[in-house]
Amino acid sequence: MRKALAIAIVLLLAVATGLYAQKRSARSYVRREAVRLTGGDPDHGRQLVAHYGCNACHTIPGVAGPQSTVGPPLDRIIERTFLAGELPNTATNMERWIREPHSVEPKTAMPDMGVTEQDAKDITAFLYTLR
Repeated sequence: MRKALAIAIVLLLAVATGLYAQKRSARSYVRREAVRLTGGDPDHGRQLVAHYGCNACHTIPGVAGPQSTVGPPLDRIIERTFLAGELPNTATNMERWIREPHSVEPKTAMPDMGVTEQDAKDITAFLYTLR
């Protein structure tokens, strides 16, 4: 009986380890793909989202602090067809929207936060990892 229990535990640990490795591999792929699409640094982008206070208006997974619903939630944003109801969802367009929201939609509530070009790339890279 103990031997069967020990074997069951070993098998469970093996399966759990395999699932963990598979999940890590998937996250690694998503990160590499975000970097490839944007030329940005997703880790720095996560910090910048907090720095610029994006979570004061948006719910953003993985970012500490207030989570608001003034703007749309930003999880799975890469799967959306349009940004701000105006722009096809591409990395270049997202960077433009982040940097110059009023040039896209003059009446938007999204403020111009003075985001630099590289910061917009990094933020976009981070947002593209939220799947």
